[in-house]
Amino acid sequence: MREKDLPCRPDRVAQSEVMVSRHPPGARGVRRAPLPEKLRAPAPDTVDPPDTGVASLALTDGPSLFPPPQAGARRHVVLTLDGDSLAWADLVAVLEAESVTITLSDGARSLMNESRAGALAALAEGHRVYGWNQALGPLKDRALEDGDQLQFQVNILRSHAAGVGGYLSPPIARLALVLRANALARGTAGVRPAVVDRMLAVINSGIVPLMPEIGSLGTGDLQPMAAAGLMLIGERVPAADRSGVTWADEALRRAGLPERFELHAGEALALISGSGVVSACYAAAVRRVEYQVDTFLGAFALFCEATRAQPQAFDPRLHTERRIPQEVVANERILSLVGDSEWMTAAGRARLGELRERVQDSTSVRSTPHKVASALHTLDEARRFLVWEANASNSNPLVLNGRGGYEFVMGGNWDCSVLGHSAHSLNVQTADLAVLAKDLSGRLANELWSYGLPPSLSGGKIGLNSGMTLVHAVAASLIPEMHARATPVSSLSFPVKGGQEDHNTMAMASVRNLVSNVERLDIVLAVLTLMSAQGVDLIAGRMSGLALGRRSARVHALVRSVIDPLGDDRYMTDDVERMTTLVRGGRIGHLVRPLRSPSE
Repeated sequence: MREKDLPCRPDRVAQSEVMVSRHPPGARGVRRAPLPEKLRAPAPDTVDPPDTGVASLALTDGPSLFPPPQAGARRHVVLTLDGDSLAWADLVAVLEAESVTITLSDGARSLMNESRAGALAALAEGHRVYGWNQALGPLKDRALEDGDQLQFQVNILRSHAAGVGGYLSPPIARLALVLRANALARGTAGVRPAVVDRMLAVINSGIVPLMPEIGSLGTGDLQPMAAAGLMLIGERVPAADRSGVTWADEALRRAGLPERFELHAGEALALISGSGVVSACYAAAVRRVEYQVDTFLGAFALFCEATRAQPQAFDPRLHTERRIPQEVVANERILSLVGDSEWMTAAGRARLGELRERVQDSTSVRSTPHKVASALHTLDEARRFLVWEANASNSNPLVLNGRGGYEFVMGGNWDCSVLGHSAHSLNVQTADLAVLAKDLSGRLANELWSYGLPPSLSGGKIGLNSGMTLVHAVAASLIPEMHARATPVSSLSFPVKGGQEDHNTMAMASVRNLVSNVERLDIVLAVLTLMSAQGVDLIAGRMSGLALGRRSARVHALVRSVIDPLGDDRYMTDDVERMTTLVRGGRIGHLVRPLRSPSE
């Protein structure tokens, strides 16, 4: 079967439109429920950053803030896709950029043309191939007529666009399309370069599909990518561009792009197969956790200053002997903050009556470099897995060049087990870090465990004022929720589609749980930071003449630029929420970030 022999029936595409329950404002002649109010706002490319100077990025349209490398920077990213060269920095750049220009390399274009010709030649020899001339899923044994090919591509997208829930944020949707385009650029999916050209033209124009978050089982990104596919072919489905939320065909028209695009044999399945959506969501979560680890270290530095911690636990020789590279890095970051502190000395401890040498601090203090090392190791691994996946052939079937020419090879390369298990591992790290932060916060509020800080960190008359006892309770209240959402859902498979897909990775569920806990960790870190800064202020008068560590002092100054120290009791919700905004903005992490982990 040659490409030109496939029937051209664009009228089949145009005869009906996909019925959606959420339609863009201003659409005429269609009676449907309006889009939720949150989806009527302009796309993030045109939204002014909040006061913290960062761009908004959540898995869906929620309150999360995603810190770019330089807060408030507006950047344009240029990339060329060849299917083999995306680095972690490229994934981050696409997530954080205001706009992009992405092209397909000449080498990839040639390889895709050659692969496409080889795939059609194999079909002409009579081979029966899943998703090409055979139907899908439990209907895989049903043969397709040549004359039905164009309609089959449209029907695949329509039938698989069944996702629900909030829409993936535009930066994540954009990265998902880039990742899918790069996978197709490898030439192993057998699609035409024109498909990638269409995807990149849409991306470069600032248009993104509105992709529902719920539906993917980690067995390919079928539901969300089907929604993207409908946008790419010009069906009347929701999309977003720089002007806001609208219909896909209107967005394409405004960008000067053809409203219709035709997919040929095998191309719809190749578009929705793979792991681009799971990878994009996970990449955004990994980036968030990177900043959270650094934010934790900034808060931990203030904790150490407030409790005049014994610096012996951070002796570099200790951590070199452990032979874990990430532990050395974690300890270096701690020392960069407090290594020059005069509070964390015998003279500093004596100011509050410690005249004997403190033998050693609690486990939570001494084990912090080790716990942070574990998180850094998991982040290193996550970045490595994501780079592998970004440059992988993750479709089914693949078109591979053998000794006798191109052939179809059917398998399970869309499986996302590695990403699902990795996301669960990182989720465990976020939960553990939250527990550690909660425990450290609790020490600050206890006059015995804090080595003499005022009870409950009260800044006024103790007893009349209750201080920060209930602030600590906010963090404690989130820990059971985080434990529940750290359940290994990546192992909770069950069969679907008549047993044809009898094991599913549930990778998207793992990522959604991770993102949910990342949101909670922001609040727990805000509590630790708020209480640690209060501890510093409560004893600052007695530490006169002794200096905080130079960089921990910068963290303290940043906190105090947003929130005043607590004197007499006051309304505390404001303080916690403002601190949470500061944490989510990544500005504390920026003060700690210069030292990298080994693979960064």
